[in-house]
Amino acid sequence: MSATATVDGSMSSAALDGVLAAARPRIYGKVVRVVGLELEIAGLDAAIGSAIEVPTARGAITAEVVAVRDGTLVCLPYGELAGVQAGARCALTGSRTTVPVGNGLLGRVLDGLGRPLDGGPPLTDCERVTVDGSAPHPLRRTPIRQQLPLGVRAVDTLMPVGRGQRVGVFAGSGVGKSSLLSMFARGTAAPVTVLALIGERGREVREFLDGDLGPEGLARSVVVVSTSDEPALVRLRAAFTATRIAEWFRDQGTDVLLLMDSLTRFAMAQREVGLAAGEPPATRGYPPSVFSLLPKLLERAGAGERGSITGLYTVLIEGDDLMDPIGDAARSILDGHVVLSRRLATAGHFPSIDVLESISRVAPAITDTGQRLVATEFRRLLAAHRDARDLVEIGAYVAGTNPLVDRAIALHEPMDSFLRQDMHDLTAADAAWAQLAALISGNVS
Repeated sequence: MSATATVDGSMSSAALDGVLAAARPRIYGKVVRVVGLELEIAGLDAAIGSAIEVPTARGAITAEVVAVRDGTLVCLPYGELAGVQAGARCALTGSRTTVPVGNGLLGRVLDGLGRPLDGGPPLTDCERVTVDGSAPHPLRRTPIRQQLPLGVRAVDTLMPVGRGQRVGVFAGSGVGKSSLLSMFARGTAAPVTVLALIGERGREVREFLDGDLGPEGLARSVVVVSTSDEPALVRLRAAFTATRIAEWFRDQGTDVLLLMDSLTRFAMAQREVGLAAGEPPATRGYPPSVFSLLPKLLERAGAGERGSITGLYTVLIEGDDLMDPIGDAARSILDGHVVLSRRLATAGHFPSIDVLESISRVAPAITDTGQRLVATEFRRLLAAHRDARDLVEIGAYVAGTNPLVDRAIALHEPMDSFLRQDMHDLTAADAAWAQLAALISGNVS
């Protein structure tokens, strides 16, 4: 019996769909304009998000419809526009872009479109799904009640992260964001980590995988990479690809850690797409679509009915200004923020976390009374030392003037030592809480 026939000899539905698709006339459009990053195609009836095949002198590339303008389709390519000619015949591909999902992705490195980048075997055992997704229903989300240890003492105790929480890591360039993310990837208690490197320098990708993440971290991770030289649409797609992969694991009931470096480069990619589509530039050149797209990406993380996605997103703030547009918009959506300080980084303090500027909005729900008391006391001592530092350094502070400041000065070195942590020295959350309690009670050497 033919593989395309059923038991009674009739044609199967899948085979019939294939025959009908082959018999259907193919409609072609043509390239009428190429300007900068975009190309315009006339003669095709397609919706926003449709994929179109465009021939070039170097072979066909795929472009996505991002706008409709005066009867033409404004498209952005997934490849280079070099070799595209006016009048070139274009056709709809007839399918949406899909990405692989499944357990077979663990330990693999993919590009922004979900294709293997590590030279490994084809992903034949993986299911294919579209990158489209929606945030969990707000009334069906599981409440955040359990801490997710990350292996970093300062974070696990002073700004603890819950399973299903979304946190931003805010910093300027070169203060240790990627190194901190690698510590999270290696020290987390989550069984699966999905790591998205968006707009990274190509040189840093191999260094991060081999040096920072290491074989141990990679073995239980899926890495999605889109370097800074790739088209804006690929960088944009990489963020949704990583999120869709994380959603698949969450839907299986798994607790997933989603790390994205960086949210700012994702926004910059959408800025290129929006401006090419004809949107007016608004705040610092960012079009309105950037600020509407951020919640659509970030809200897809979080706790579901079963399983969770704990999202940690780095935010590259302009000139170390926490009020820059992307930083301000991200902070209003996320459930907490970890701020890295350039002053601490230049002093050799790693991780360079500014504890007093960082906060977790779910800390009261995932910590007990004793933990909250020692964490609050640590912050009080740190704030007292900061406020009196100038007086202490010039010798103007008189011991006994303020008991809290006296205690802060006495405990400053142990506190500073607690906050410092070697990149390869991971601490279990229980041990970190015990160290903090011992420090506050004065049982330190």
